[in-house]
Amino acid sequence: MSDRIAFQGELGAYSHQACAETHPGMDPLACRTFEEAISAVQTGEAALAMLPVENSTYGRVADIHRLLPESGLHIIDEAFVRVHINLLGVKGAKIEDVQEAYSHLVLLPQCGTFLRKHNITGRVSPDNARAAREVAEAGDKTQAALASELAGEVYGLDVLARHIEDNDHNTTRFLVMSPKPDMSRRSEKMMTTFVFRVRNIPAALYKAMGGFATNGVNMTKLESYMVDGSFSATQFYADIDGHPEDRSVQLAMEELDYFTSEVKVLGTYPSDPGRP
Repeated sequence: MSDRIAFQGELGAYSHQACAETHPGMDPLACRTFEEAISAVQTGEAALAMLPVENSTYGRVADIHRLLPESGLHIIDEAFVRVHINLLGVKGAKIEDVQEAYSHLVLLPQCGTFLRKHNITGRVSPDNARAAREVAEAGDKTQAALASELAGEVYGLDVLARHIEDNDHNTTRFLVMSPKPDMSRRSEKMMTTFVFRVRNIPAALYKAMGGFATNGVNMTKLESYMVDGSFSATQFYADIDGHPEDRSVQLAMEELDYFTSEVKVLGTYPSDPGRP
């Protein structure tokens, strides 16, 4: 069996950092897209996939909620990874040498104060790790990348300034996906994730949610999104505290089932210690 863990992005990406922090004994497998990372697990090329689902600064990661239910994979863990942004330059460069800094579109505004203070122009790159790689390849002291320290290690860049983000609590939540579910109680505090579609009856969503309230089940996330681009087909994604074997969860899910046309459990897993 493969001992690799797949992620979307290049080596040095924050998803790579998540793999290194949570599964240091596994070899990272960089994939171009989320679909390729999922496919790597489906085909056995990788044992697990590390997928980002949301970020505390810019919200939900596009496409992930659409891909998860159809992937055939199961959530077996979650990981909250602190996103620190660093200014990476070529060997021997100093901050005053840097004129342009490259990174992903969502990272540049998060370093606005630092960039303005040092008269550095932000430039958009498709990926922060790719920015680090291309800066290393260019070998130009006037160019730098905004990326993880891991990216600096991978591409041989110096950290010219650490933790330069304006927001001091930027965190990304990742889900670890496996071809097989793990329903065991591996922690005192467990989470369960599922998707559902409500029946076409008045107040169906309100009534479906009532079972969680009356049975004291805490719902930590509820999001809706369109299915296949249809305005009339809406699917809901939910996270709750608890395990499906908990009596309170069983009762809540039974009530949910009555008001829905489809319910699919995506995984039961330990709540990450770093969960806010």
